[in-house]
Amino acid sequence: MSNMAESKVTGIIQSLRGLEDDLDSLNGKIGDMKKQLTIKALNEIDKLLEKTREMATKEAELIINSAKTKATSESSKITKEGQQKLSEIQSNIDAHFDEAVKHVVSTVLKA
Repeated sequence: MSNMAESKVTGIIQSLRGLEDDLDSLNGKIGDMKKQLTIKALNEIDKLLEKTREMATKEAELIINSAKTKATSESSKITKEGQQKLSEIQSNIDAHFDEAVKHVVSTVLKA
């Protein structure tokens, strides 16, 4: 009987060693899978970051172009208004030039 008990104990020990080897193998595989998942996650993060940059760049370009168009429009409007004011001033000068000259001559002659 003791041989049978020893044989059973030896069988159990061998089974436990086999299980331990299997656990070590699984731990190694899990480590490899973690590394692969980390690499995949980092690659996806890089892709998403690049897409986000592209989207932000496009949005910034749209905003800049819109602001540029608005500024150009405002500039044209201001230039047009300035030219109108300048024309009004020139017209007033032309209209009152003779009167101003007469006033200056009159003032000089009185002195």
